[in-house]
Amino acid sequence: MPLNIDWQQILLHWMNFVILAGGLYFLLYKPVKQFMAKREAYYQELDQQVQEKLSQAEELKTQYQVKLDVAEEEIHQARVKAQQDIQKSTQDQLDQAQVQARQIISKAQEEAEATRERLRKDSQRELREMAAKAAKKLAFRRGTDPFDQFLDLAEGGGADEKR
Repeated sequence: MPLNIDWQQILLHWMNFVILAGGLYFLLYKPVKQFMAKREAYYQELDQQVQEKLSQAEELKTQYQVKLDVAEEEIHQARVKAQQDIQKSTQDQLDQAQVQARQIISKAQEEAEATRERLRKDSQRELREMAAKAAKKLAFRRGTDPFDQFLDLAEGGGADEKR
């Protein structure tokens, strides 16, 4: 044996090494690798669930945003309709007030015309009565000038009313 190498010892050490490596492979490496694979699968499953939930949340968010947009549009339309109804109601009330004002004005004009006509008739009646009184007084007066008697009556009755 040159260099003091024992091939039998090398072969035994090599077989021990193979047995030890095989044993460690089956006892440690394979279970650790399986554990790591299970752990990786578990976290991938969790990640997938999170992604699914995130996508569901995004979808819900989109749906709610659409619903919110629709609700905002409905609110806007309701607000516009309410404003239009208020304007229409206000215009109707204004029109009614104008009609009532016209009726009041025409009624007041009619009443004023009736009052003016009544006052005119009353004043004409009073004038006729005064003229009749003046004519009676003139007719009953004798001996005075009729023109003077008329002037006396016109000035307020003259001196003869005091008698």
